Amino acid sequence: MFNTKNINLPISKLYEISTTRGEGIFTSTGALRVTTGKYTGRSPNDKFIVKDASNEHEIWWDNNAPISEENFNKLYKKITAYLQNKGEDIFIFEGYAGADQKHTLPVKFVNEFAWQNIFVQQLFLRKHDTNWPSIDKEGFTVLVAPGCKAIPEQDGTNSEAFVVINFAKKIVIIGGTYYAGEMKKSIFSVINYLLPKQNILSMHCSANQGKKGDVALFFGLSGTGKTTLSADPNRNLIGDDEHAWTDDGIFNIEGGCYAKCINLSKENEPQIWDAIKFGTIVENVVLDENRHIDFDSDELTENTRAAYSVHSIPNSIYPGIGNIPTTVVFLTADAFGVLPPVAKLSPEQAMYYFMSGYTSKLAGTERGITEPQATFSACFGSPFLPLHPITYANLLKDKINKHQTSVYLINTGWQGGKYGTGKRISIADTRSIVSAALSGALDSVNYENHNVFNLQIPTSCPGVKSEILNPENTWANKEAYLETAKNLANMFHKNFQKYATNNPELTKFGPHI
Repeated sequence: MFNTKNINLPISKLYEISTTRGEGIFTSTGALRVTTGKYTGRSPNDKFIVKDASNEHEIWWDNNAPISEENFNKLYKKITAYLQNKGEDIFIFEGYAGADQKHTLPVKFVNEFAWQNIFVQQLFLRKHDTNWPSIDKEGFTVLVAPGCKAIPEQDGTNSEAFVVINFAKKIVIIGGTYYAGEMKKSIFSVINYLLPKQNILSMHCSANQGKKGDVALFFGLSGTGKTTLSADPNRNLIGDDEHAWTDDGIFNIEGGCYAKCINLSKENEPQIWDAIKFGTIVENVVLDENRHIDFDSDELTENTRAAYSVHSIPNSIYPGIGNIPTTVVFLTADAFGVLPPVAKLSPEQAMYYFMSGYTSKLAGTERGITEPQATFSACFGSPFLPLHPITYANLLKDKINKHQTSVYLINTGWQGGKYGTGKRISIADTRSIVSAALSGALDSVNYENHNVFNLQIPTSCPGVKSEILNPENTWANKEAYLETAKNLANMFHKNFQKYATNNPELTKFGPHI
């Protein structure tokens, strides 16, 4: 369909083309800095799944917007004509999503811009890195043309931007937005549809492996520390964002990392800091006159990003394959300051808190938010779930029961009061808690029950002061603590009502009011 010689070009050549064409500029570290205009993050209202006879009873339509085959065909015709008019001046990457050869998905990206082709080369698995023989499996093709814009009244979209998945034709089309994360997450949505049908749990989580082969998974929404905590110098990184759990172990769906880098520091995140070098794409960061990156600046967006190969992280595992997980960690940044720093979950509690997917937004991070705001995202990745959350939760429960995997809820948020009054739990304490959970040290300590959240809290943890483990101890005003805790518990209950009708037994494993 597309006639081009620019297939799987070396990153050095793509760098040259990108800078020559004015797509991006070098930073002082050698990374390529690009800007993405008004779309500096995903555009959830512009994402669609083609609704047809094969999927109309499968897709979780409460969470996914349908688009007709007729409107898809119009957009597909528009974007293919747009890319064909570019002649040979387009870029193709052919690789894989999924580090396990038995379950990998071939992917083909057709990009309007060289820098976006660098991005997909860094984020997905490259053929020459895997050394796999030819894989006899039909994959997905992703057409990406930011300059191709939809006309809502003609094309059935909500704006000029569109991200459309057609499962029947194995095609994804992305137009009107320059934000690179749409490419990454569209394939993750595809994987989340395909793998559960094979009894494989696809997961929005990071993963690492200890020296003894023990694997840990870290689930968490943006800002909870998922990428930071998985990049542990004492453990081997498998991947920072997307994985799948089979009967044999886990595998990374990607070959790279897409790290949020606002307020990045070498002291707290040395591995990510050192990864921002030649070959890395940095999105929407601010540069000074000497092209040094100002990681603290949110002038363009708070969602500044760095995309790099997992090779950039010392002692990483590539392709990312690991053993059966021994520990699962749910991360939350509770800005209300009422959840404990760590709690151990039963399999049923794991289902409840997995389906809840809680964290909180901070006052001041978005216009109009003056108090902490609860955020719930099913399975810690609701925007990328084509199927109902209970599908993924049941798979999770089955696997942790089968393999006796330990599950912990770890709060990386506030204590002693809500955001603005209390203080954030130190990263040193969080790292000590994570180390204790992964080493098994928390298996041999005593626990007490938190009456509101129905959670088992350890009374001691190596490297952490015992008095902070029960969050009520850190509040000067105990009545204010209890009132705030009950308010958050009510938010959990209200959110879970949409699942309670079909799963009433799970509600008793959530907070008690």
